[in-house]
Amino acid sequence: MPNQKGCARNLLQKIFFFSCQNSLHSLSNCRNLSHVFIQRRAYVDVYMDWKKDTYFESIESIHRSIELKPIIALKNCIVSASPQDYCIPISAVSKRGLELGIPFKVARFLRKYPSFFEEFEGPQYNLPWFKLTPTAIQLDKEEREVYEEHKNDIVDRLKKLILMSVGEQKVLPLKVIQGLQWYLGLPDEFLRHPESNLDGHFRIVEMGDELKGLAVGSDGNDGAMMSILQQNAMKKGVYAGGEREAIVFPLFPSKGLRLKRKISDWMNEFQRLPYVSPYEDSSDLKMDSDLSEKRVVGILHELLGLFVEHAAERKRLLCLRKCLGLPQKVHKAFERHPHMFYLSLRNKTCTVILKEAYREKSAIEAHPIANVRKKYINLMKESEIILKSRRVNNRATKNEANVNMKDLDCMDDDMTEVINQVS
Repeated sequence: MPNQKGCARNLLQKIFFFSCQNSLHSLSNCRNLSHVFIQRRAYVDVYMDWKKDTYFESIESIHRSIELKPIIALKNCIVSASPQDYCIPISAVSKRGLELGIPFKVARFLRKYPSFFEEFEGPQYNLPWFKLTPTAIQLDKEEREVYEEHKNDIVDRLKKLILMSVGEQKVLPLKVIQGLQWYLGLPDEFLRHPESNLDGHFRIVEMGDELKGLAVGSDGNDGAMMSILQQNAMKKGVYAGGEREAIVFPLFPSKGLRLKRKISDWMNEFQRLPYVSPYEDSSDLKMDSDLSEKRVVGILHELLGLFVEHAAERKRLLCLRKCLGLPQKVHKAFERHPHMFYLSLRNKTCTVILKEAYREKSAIEAHPIANVRKKYINLMKESEIILKSRRVNNRATKNEANVNMKDLDCMDDDMTEVINQVS
């Protein structure tokens, strides 16, 4: 019996020794892979309640740009077809409604904006012609002057968008850039004639399947690029220029929007994470981590900062998902960060607005073409006044005609009575 007890004791000691050795080995492996567990452990699946903000719902330059876009497209058609007289027959654009983004007949659309387009009878067959009004011509000239004076700034914005793409080549398909042309503020001729407008800043790249892309040329690649967030943090003295330093995103809560304690704690931890620049390689990040999400939020912040109105339709941003290495459910980033992005549901679509651009205007540089578009919107409002005055005048004319007809009827009744009396 004593020998059996001693053997059992020795066996238990060996088991305990090997178990301790294995646990120490596993702990050393955990230390070597600590960054993996840190990225995965911190992710919290939070849900934010949407709160309507009247300030962002009332920004005309954003919400009326959907209406302005086809007007500018028609204006450009008239200018390119007749740069001297600024007039065209309706037959020249009547079948281009879908191309220009017009939801109904082009003639009806042109008549809807008399402050832009003036209708007159053509020289042949009495067909309707349309010409630009003097104010529209003046604004078109001002717009072209802005393009000429600020061409370098507009080119730099396009260059930043391309440098945010994933891969060694840093290339974006031309059709993707054309889909974002309105938001980037690029003139029509810029991508229509790339050979004469791209200069040495960009180069055309064959991407396969007859797909052409645009890459940054040798003259346009200036090395390391800094994001808007990094530039502002450096100005404030909270960023030294190192790689993946912790940078806090500026937050702008809407009135009445309160976060739960759990979400608020997660947000504070999220802000303390290292900032991954949109222009650096992020292939080492885990997709289901807060660090990866901070990279996604940084890309969306930088992207909206480059646009004319610092806003865009959410569905338009989905075309950049693969090009910028964004996750499948990238739209959730807007919902999880309501203090940074505002989602507007006006115009039967979802529009994403970067709050910082409107709450702290000095932080993000205004796009050169933004002021011209505001003048176009003011001219668009004049069309409403003109049409309203026409309706009032038409009613007055009809009322006068009705009064005259009643007077004639009364005269006829009086003459009938006189004839009856005489007879």
